[in-house]
Amino acid sequence: MRIAIAAILVLLVSGCRSIGYYAHVAHGQAALLHERRPIAKVLADPKVPQATRRRLELATEARRFASMRLDLPDNRSYTYYVQLDRPWVAWNVFATPALSVTPVTHCFPIAGCVAYRGYFDQGLARREAEREKALGHDVAIGEVPAYSTLGWFADPILSSMLRWDDDELAGTIFHELAHQKIYVKDDSSFNESFATFVEREGLREWRSARNLPQPDEKDDALERAFTQQVLALRERLKDLYAKPWTDDAKRVAKAEEFEDFRGRYLAWRDGEAGGDRRYDRWMSRSLNNASLLPFGLYDTWVPSFAALFDEAGRSWPAFFARVKALAKLPPPARTEELQRLSRITVGAGYAGDPAAAGNLAASTHRR
Repeated sequence: MRIAIAAILVLLVSGCRSIGYYAHVAHGQAALLHERRPIAKVLADPKVPQATRRRLELATEARRFASMRLDLPDNRSYTYYVQLDRPWVAWNVFATPALSVTPVTHCFPIAGCVAYRGYFDQGLARREAEREKALGHDVAIGEVPAYSTLGWFADPILSSMLRWDDDELAGTIFHELAHQKIYVKDDSSFNESFATFVEREGLREWRSARNLPQPDEKDDALERAFTQQVLALRERLKDLYAKPWTDDAKRVAKAEEFEDFRGRYLAWRDGEAGGDRRYDRWMSRSLNNASLLPFGLYDTWVPSFAALFDEAGRSWPAFFARVKALAKLPPPARTEELQRLSRITVGAGYAGDPAAAGNLAASTHRR
C-alpha cells in the first residue's frame, strides 16, 4: 500500500517518461518485499546451504550490534532475506556531458538529487545508457549489490550481499542504517561521508568486541592511493575542459589524458602497489568522465565526521545529535563547519579513510 501511494503521488507530478520509470521502481521494490523471508525462518530451514546459513548468522549478529552498541535504528531492516534471481539487485547509470566532469543529476521526491539513475532491470539500465549516449554524453553503468530505502521499508539482506567478506557485510548494514538515522536531501557527499564514517568506526568497534585485529592498513593505503590518482585525473580534465580551445582540440586532449592515466596506473601497480591487481578489472573498461563520478563521493568529509566524533566524546548518541544539528544548517554554513572539522583532523595528522572506490571498480552497493 505504501509503495502504491508513493508511486501515485509521484505519477501525479511526473511526465510520461518519469511515469514509466517510477512504475518500474515501484514494481522492483514490491517484488523484493514479496520475496523476502524472515531470517529466523530461513535459518530454521534444514535445506538452506551451510554457507548461506553462516552468512545470515553473521548478518544477524551485526544487525543486533548496530542497534545495541552503535545507537543505530532498531527496526525490521536486515531481519529479512531475499534470494535474488540475478547477480545484482540493481544497476546505476551515471552520465556527464562529453566535455565536463559535472554529472547529469536526477531528482526524486524523497532522496533528492543524485548523480545516477537506478534500475532493477539490466536491460532497462542499458537502454537508459544508450539514450544518454545518443545525447552525446559519457556514460557508465555500475552494479548494485545492495541499497537503502532510507527507512521507508524494512530493507532485506540480499543474496548479492553474501559474496562479501565479514567486514563488508557487517559494514554495509552499519552504513545503510546510518542513512536511515540521518539523511539530507541534495547532499550526497555529506550523506555518504557520514554513513562511511559510521561504517568504518562501527567496524572498528565490531572487531574489537569480537576480539579480532583491526583491518590491514595496507589495503586502506592502496585504495586511498588509487582514489587519489582518479581524483587527480578528474581535476586535470576539469582544467582541460575550461580552456578556451575548440571542442575537437579538447576531445583529442581528453583521449590523451585517459591514455596517460593508464600508463600512470601500470607504473603505480607494478611499483608502489607491489603488483596488486585489484583495480585491473575497472581499468580494463572503456574509461570516460562518467566512470570517474563515484570516486571521492564516499569519503570527502570522513575526516570531518571523525573530528566531530572525537568532539562528542566518542559517544554515539552525542555524535548523532551533533550530526543532526549540522544537517539542519544551510548548505554554505554546513560546508564551512565541515571544512573547520577537516582542518582539525589534518592538523592532527589524520589521513582519512580510503574512498569507496569499489563503486565502479568492483561494485556499486550504496544508494
